[in-house]
Formats: sequence, C-alpha cells, structure tokens
Amino acid sequence: MPTFRVLIAEKTIEVSSIYDEVRELCCDYMTDGEPDFKVQIVPEDLTLERERSIKSAKAEGREFYNSSDSYLETLAVYRKICEKMPLYDTILFHGSCIEVDGQAFLFSAKSGTGKSTHTRLWRELLGERAVMINDDKPLLKVTDSGVTVFGTPYNGKHRLGCNSSAPLKAIAVLERSEHNTITKAGRDEYYSKLLQQMYRPFDPLAMTASLMLMDKMLGNTELYRLGCNMDIEAAEIAYNAMKG
Repeated sequence: MPTFRVLIAEKTIEVSSIYDEVRELCCDYMTDGEPDFKVQIVPEDLTLERERSIKSAKAEGREFYNSSDSYLETLAVYRKICEKMPLYDTILFHGSCIEVDGQAFLFSAKSGTGKSTHTRLWRELLGERAVMINDDKPLLKVTDSGVTVFGTPYNGKHRLGCNSSAPLKAIAVLERSEHNTITKAGRDEYYSKLLQQMYRPFDPLAMTASLMLMDKMLGNTELYRLGCNMDIEAAEIAYNAMKG
C-alpha cells in the first residue's frame, strides 16, 4: 500500500492509499515532515464514495457517471482529511478563491452560478496581480486573529489553484443578475446558505468544532451580496468594493 506525506494548511498528513492517482494529485504538496495525523484508505471507503456519488446524482437529477476506484479514492482521502481538520481550527469551504496583492477574496454560490467565471474575470481585469488559490475546495484556518485561505490539491475540474495561502479579506455570495451590483450583507442573511458550502463532518466533535469555526469566521469577515452578469464590469465593481 503506497504511503506518502503531504503538507496542507500547515498540517502534515500521512496518507496510505490503494492506488497511485491520489499521490500524483498531491505531488505539489509532498513533505518529509512528521505527521500530525494519518489517513488510511480501505476498500469499504471506495464503496461508500460510489454510493454517495449515486445519491448525489439522483438528488440533482443528473446521470450518474461510474468513476474508477482510483478516482473515488482521491475523494475518500480528502473526506478523511476534512473530517480531521476542524480539530485543527480548519474547515473545508466550497468556493472559488483568488488572491490579489496579498489578500484573498472568496466567492460562494451554488454550483453552476458562475463562481469560476467571475474569478476568471478578475484575472482578466487585474492580470498577474490576481492569483488563483483554489477554484473549488480551499481550506480555511480560523483563528482569533483572522482567517487564512489555503490552496489544496482539490481545486476543481479546471485544476485552477496553487500551493499558497493568504489572509481572507472578504466573502461574496454570488447571484446572477442582469445588472452588476454589490452591497454589504449581514451574517444572518446568508448563514444557512454559507453553512451548506462548508463540509459537515460525520464525527460529532468535528461537526461541533466546524460550527464554532464558521460562527467565528462570519463574525470577523466582511460579507457581501454580489449580483453580477458575465461582463468584466462585474469584476471591477466587486473588486473596488471588496478591497476596502
């Protein structure tokens, strides 16, 4: 069974996998450091991931794609990592995150709304100043001094992201609109929607920790409501408002 170590969100994780695909996926995050915790995959984990994929496809009304065991293992590894991370003040949050001038901006919305398209517009607008941290599943470390966004190997189907981190400046909840508008939003207004974008662990202790971290993050982070179309003006309006 292949075993390797990765450094993700300042934690060293030892992974024991069945296949090599997950090792290849994590190649930019390899380390020789002593592990903070270990993750081991067994065949039953792959069965559970397949069952979850079938259930998700049915719920979303789409055709189920029967993924390979090696791909399902990549999902199982990240799930087990994210089950542990809340115990280290870190949560997985589904969103697209971009760094500009040393600050991270996170965009949240349900799938298909246009998060990736919007951060692409930021890159077109700002050029090399804008760097994708993670286009899909970044990790957020929440402390009393603020929130730090970390890149991970799990950065979406377009593989947009890098092994970097930046302090979180603001979160915008994205909504499709004919006209581009951005306004400050209250925590209670979007709490339930943002909670749906956080990975919710099965372990009760990890789940309790996740909820506490979410509360702390939303209590100390600027939150915006962003109505946008697919014009580059949307990026300009959003950036000018969110950068402060």
